Amino acid sequence: MVRRIFMNRKILIFVFIFGLIPIFGLFSCGSKHDHNGMQESNAQKYYCPMHTSYTSDKPGSCPICGMDLVLMPKQEPPAGEAGNERKLLYYRNSMDPKVTSKVPMKDSMGMDYVPVYEESKGPGNAGIYISPERQQLIGVKLSKVSRRNLETYVRASGKVAHDTELYSAIVEYQQAFSANQKLNSAGPAGPAGIQPSVESAKQADSLLKSSMERLMHLGLSHAQIEKYSKTSEPPSNLIMANQNGGTVWIYAQVYENEANLIKEGQVMDVATGALPGHKFSGNVSSVGSYMNSETRSLLVRAEVDDPEGLLKPDMFVDTVIRVNIGNKVAVPEEAVLDTGTRQLVFVNKGKGHYEPRQVRAGRHAEGYYEIISGVSPGEEVVTSANFLVDSESKLKSTIK
Repeated sequence: MVRRIFMNRKILIFVFIFGLIPIFGLFSCGSKHDHNGMQESNAQKYYCPMHTSYTSDKPGSCPICGMDLVLMPKQEPPAGEAGNERKLLYYRNSMDPKVTSKVPMKDSMGMDYVPVYEESKGPGNAGIYISPERQQLIGVKLSKVSRRNLETYVRASGKVAHDTELYSAIVEYQQAFSANQKLNSAGPAGPAGIQPSVESAKQADSLLKSSMERLMHLGLSHAQIEKYSKTSEPPSNLIMANQNGGTVWIYAQVYENEANLIKEGQVMDVATGALPGHKFSGNVSSVGSYMNSETRSLLVRAEVDDPEGLLKPDMFVDTVIRVNIGNKVAVPEEAVLDTGTRQLVFVNKGKGHYEPRQVRAGRHAEGYYEIISGVSPGEEVVTSANFLVDSESKLKSTIK
């Protein structure tokens, strides 16, 4: 009896021990899994400098371009981001962002789809943190956004005028103006007591009006037309060179994207390959009233001083017209990254944090861009190493 009880107890002990083995195994696996998961989360990653969407957990080469993978730097989260859970929207193909999926998957090259979160849904790069050491390494430089007087230059090809049509039109206008003045000054009795007829007066007015309209159609301004009404001397420099020096007419063709910048009175500098080392200067006297449908350019006329009579009719010249844009908000041209579809600057948020900001840039003015919207005076923007900062930002938005 005692022996049977002893045997039963022995059996119960064996059952108890063998029953605990799976439980210990389960805890052991769970602990191992957690440990591996922790190691995996802390594991270093590598990426391709040219294709930042490709990442790997070990060194190697990029399957796209063959470049060596680079160790991914640890990023400090921007202020207010740490600890906040982000809502996962979908996964997208790293090579073709238009292709998306609701579940994780791989593309045809075996690359993982990239998760897209709520705050990164719209187009744009992620704000980034760059350590002081890395800023010094890549050469980050900053410049303040400010208002400044901007001046730009419109460059256009042209020639010394040889314009028989305009010459004839000016002579016709001068004659019509002179005849009209004589009729009006003669009085009711007219010269030698002859009274001018109403019909002849109408004809004189009509001729004067048509000749004036012709000059306007050819591009002369009201000020120029008035100038020729005060003299009977025709502008011979339109059809022949002045051997004794004087002024010459320069015709420049300004393309339509810059045509609205040109105004009468602006300074025009002229040079020609036929006379190396010689510079000529004058002022814009008239701006054409219509665009050339074939060349998409506007005719701009200027009267330029040529004291030695060096410029000859039909001689080709290069012209530069100085344009004052005014006092505008501006940033150095190096600060603006043009992607083809949008323009970005990186704004310094302090303590190593940089925010990509989309801006609307206006005119380019000799080293600066006019900024219509996007940044305000006083803010600091990155002016060097922009492409490296942009690469870091794209990398961060990819691995989020």
